[in-house]
Amino acid sequence: MSSRSAALRYYVVTRLLLAPLMILTITTVVFLLLRATPGDPVDALLGARAPAAAKEAMRVQLGLDQPLLIQYLNYLGDLLRLDLGSSLATQGQTVWQIIGAHFPATVELTVCGMIVATLVGVGVGALAASRPNSPLDAGGRLFGIITYAIPMYWFGMILQLIFAVQLRWFPIGTRYPLRATPPDGPTGLYLLDSLLSLDFGAFATTLYYLALPSLTLGILISGVFERMVRVNLKQTLAADYVEAARARGIPERRIVMVHALKNAMIPVITILGLTFAAMLGGAVLTEVTFSWPGLANRLYEAISQRDYPVVQGLMVFFAMIVAVISIAIDILNAYIDPRIRY
Repeated sequence: MSSRSAALRYYVVTRLLLAPLMILTITTVVFLLLRATPGDPVDALLGARAPAAAKEAMRVQLGLDQPLLIQYLNYLGDLLRLDLGSSLATQGQTVWQIIGAHFPATVELTVCGMIVATLVGVGVGALAASRPNSPLDAGGRLFGIITYAIPMYWFGMILQLIFAVQLRWFPIGTRYPLRATPPDGPTGLYLLDSLLSLDFGAFATTLYYLALPSLTLGILISGVFERMVRVNLKQTLAADYVEAARARGIPERRIVMVHALKNAMIPVITILGLTFAAMLGGAVLTEVTFSWPGLANRLYEAISQRDYPVVQGLMVFFAMIVAVISIAIDILNAYIDPRIRY
C-alpha cells in the first residue's frame, strides 16, 4: 500500500471514529437542555389544571419520575437499538413515522433552495470576480453583504406579502393544493414521484408551490456562495498559470470558466456541502415562516409542546445527517487535495 493510500485510509478511519462522539455530544446536550428549560411536558399534555394524581401517573408512564441519570441511560439504550421513541403529543406515532411523513418535504425544499443558491451565488460571484474594481464587482460585494445580513423571517414575510397576498402570484401555507390528490409514490418526494408516474401536471404544480419558499431560501444563502466564489476566483485569476494562459492568447471567458473557476470551486464545494447538510438538518425559519410541512417545522411544534422524544429523536436524526455529509465532504477533499491529510 502506498503512503498516499495509507494516509487517506487513516484519515477516513479517524473521521468515522469521531462521528459517533459528535452525535453522542449533541444527544447529551439536547437531553440536558430540554430538562433544564422551564415547563413541564405533563402540563403540556394534560393541562395545568389536571388533577395531581393524573399528572403523577403520567410522569410514571413516561418515566419522568426516575432520576435524571436513569432517564439518560435508558435513552442511550433506546438509541443503540435505533429506537427514537414515540411522540407524547400524538400518542402512538413514532419518531420514525414523523420523519417519514415530513422529511421528504424538507428534502425537496432544500434541494430546490440549493439549486437556486448555487446558480445565483456562483453566477454573481464569477461575474464580479471577472470584472475587478468595476461596478459589477461592487454590485457583487453589495449583493453578498445584503443577502447575508437580511433576516430570513423578515425577507420571507415581505415576499409573501408582495407575491402571495398582494399580487397573488404564488400560494403559501401548503405543499400541494388542499383539494387535489398529491402524487403517490414510494419516495414521498412529489417531484420525483410525479416524474416516475409521468404525471407532468403534478410535477409543474409541485414546482409552483415550491417556488416562493425555495427562491427565498436560495437567494439568502446565495450571498455566502457569492462571497466565497468571488474571493477565491480573484486569487485564482492572479495565479501564474492564468497569466501564462492569457499570454498564449486564450480568450478571457475560457480562462475564467474552464481554468480558473474549476480550481476556485474547491473550497466552495466544502461550503456547499456543509450548507446543504445544515439545511437538511432544519431550515426552521424558512419552514415556519412559510408554514411548510417539513421536518424542521415539526421540530418547532415539538419544542413548543415540550415533546421530549420527538425533539431528541429529530435532533439525533439531524446530527446523523450532518455527520454523514461532513464526513463525505472531508473524504472527497482529502482525496482531491493530499495536503488535507497531514
